[in-house]
Amino acid sequence: MTRTEKLKADILSKAMVEAETKAQEASWQLNQKQKAADAILYQKEKEAEAMKAVADAQMYARQKAAEGEFYAKKKEAEGLDVMGKAQGAYLHYLLEANGRDYPATRDYMMINNRMYPEIARINADAVRGLQPKISIWSNGGEAADGGAGSSNAAMKSVAGLYKMLPPLFSTVHEQTGMLPPNWMGTLSAEGSQPKNIEG
Repeated sequence: MTRTEKLKADILSKAMVEAETKAQEASWQLNQKQKAADAILYQKEKEAEAMKAVADAQMYARQKAAEGEFYAKKKEAEGLDVMGKAQGAYLHYLLEANGRDYPATRDYMMINNRMYPEIARINADAVRGLQPKISIWSNGGEAADGGAGSSNAAMKSVAGLYKMLPPLFSTVHEQTGMLPPNWMGTLSAEGSQPKNIEG
């Protein structure tokens, strides 16, 4: 073999070795990328399976909660039905025992269920703390003459109405703080006599 041929053979041999090395390196890199992709795919599959398992568990928990709530509502409705029937039977028995006298049965139930003391308590609570002012008005004991054509009786009625206004104004003012309109008159310092009654 000539030197040129030997040189060509060496170059060819080196090129072949280099090509094979590069091919192996490329194959190794491809293999590594494939393994990394397989690992990512595996991880994603496991994550998806875990998410599905969590979703299934949540769905199962919601389903069981709904079933439990439905069961509780059903039992509550059954209990109300039984209680209603029992109360109906009790009312029927009471009505029959009272000779079908509805008012007597009602009064018995109100007494038995302590309704009257409860009503009294509510009314007492409603007026507790109030300080009512009670005014008694009279026309001074003067009796009107009752004659048919008597103008004196009419005048005494008007005078009685006039005498009633000052204590009425005073009482309203004490209880509400409101004063009568000026055209009706104003209260004096003592609140007993109106002043400046016009027209």
